[in-house]
Amino acid sequence: MEHPSLNYIKALSGDDEVFQAKLIAVIKAELPDEISEYDENMRNFAFAKAAENVHKIKHKLCILSLEESYELAVEFEEQLKEGDIKHKEKFKSILQACTDFISNL
Repeated sequence: MEHPSLNYIKALSGDDEVFQAKLIAVIKAELPDEISEYDENMRNFAFAKAAENVHKIKHKLCILSLEESYELAVEFEEQLKEGDIKHKEKFKSILQACTDFISNL
């Protein structure tokens, strides 16, 4: 399994530490709420809404340099629209890795 990193953020921002800090702050502010909303929708079997949550989250996966996880999220988003939760546990582990990573930034 790949691990989150700041590689993309650093490449995007160059040496602009203020820009890096802003991107990190956005991730830290938004991602926990998006994960919480996703979890709630999954608990309530609101898979179409959960697909919308995955759509928002997948972009943050890219920002955290998780290319393979992004691809899984794209597939999972489409599956959720059909009520298929086959990738639920894989996606959950990705979200946990992201949560652990951003909590240490």
